Amino acid sequence: MYLSYWEKQHFFNKSDLVVIGSGIVGLNAAISFKLKFPSKKVTVLERGILPSGASTKNAGFACIGSVSELSDDLTKMSEQNVWETVSFRYAGLKKLRSLVGDENMDYQHLGGYEVFDSKESFEVNAEKIEAYNFLLKPITGLNETFKINHAKIEDSGMKVFRYCIENLAEGQINTGLMMRKLLDFAYRLDILIFNHIEVSSINDTNNEVEINCKNNLILKSDKVIVATNGFAKELLNINDVEPARAQVLITKPISGLSLKGSFHYDSGYYYFRNIDDRILFGGGRNLDFAGENTSKFGLSDLIQNQLDKLLSENIIPHQQVEIDLRWSGIMGVGSEKKPIIQFISNNVVCAVRMGGMGVAIGSLVGEMASSKLFN
Repeated sequence: MYLSYWEKQHFFNKSDLVVIGSGIVGLNAAISFKLKFPSKKVTVLERGILPSGASTKNAGFACIGSVSELSDDLTKMSEQNVWETVSFRYAGLKKLRSLVGDENMDYQHLGGYEVFDSKESFEVNAEKIEAYNFLLKPITGLNETFKINHAKIEDSGMKVFRYCIENLAEGQINTGLMMRKLLDFAYRLDILIFNHIEVSSINDTNNEVEINCKNNLILKSDKVIVATNGFAKELLNINDVEPARAQVLITKPISGLSLKGSFHYDSGYYYFRNIDDRILFGGGRNLDFAGENTSKFGLSDLIQNQLDKLLSENIIPHQQVEIDLRWSGIMGVGSEKKPIIQFISNNVVCAVRMGGMGVAIGSLVGEMASSKLFN
């Protein structure tokens, strides 16, 4: 790339901080640093037109975890890590709501609901409600974070599901509005954001960091934060974070839609919600873990057919609905869901592995990554 004098002097001169990835984590890292050091130069690099992973493709669940998800996590993580991660999610949601404003991202506190079609599965999880509520009270401040609410199923027009556990600490957002407000906030702080710049390698010389991009552009910075989540392994030699594709569909508007809230099914592998008189429905990664362990966007017939089937038979039975859009996003997952915020070298920190909870935890993770570099 051949730069003019003006471009090199005012756009691509050395930065104090370069953040790689303009999603929820990356923008919050940049904003957090800029608020602390207003005179410093902060640059954000993004490979796509919009954040490439999941930040503009997620389902907009402001959630901290269902009973079955937490139970599954406790089989893979220590108790301390599980509840610390839940605490991060709740604190992250509070930070996001404070930073963006509820009205600016259409935050609606409609509750989270885990539905079951198996009595045995429901009873196993219902037995844990009292213990989990006790452990969650210091986090959420609620005497009852979880409670049984079977009436929600009939109220929502669902017929196949029989049992329901409500999470009173959860809500939902408009993902597009949230990201537009975060971008606007970053621009107003004079943070430079460059799209369509894909980083190929990072070289930390101890004195500065050299960022090599695929269009032959070379940038230099004092510090770097890598916030590429599911794409982290393309840049870093890092263990226990892999890409995971999540597939989603959304219906056309449905007249008289009674379903309100954010719903989880099958240990959170399926999730659906209302948005603009439509149903957004995603998941099914458990049907083909190997195939969905990819950083390539796309759709599979296996998963899309199952989403169609569950939508028509379980979620909105006896009613014809049309699908408007289908898409996919790329998450970062690992053997556990606690995010990785650590030094990769003297001047480079990574902030990755959101575990499918980027909306909840991303704001806090970005802030923590920024603080780690400059404390």
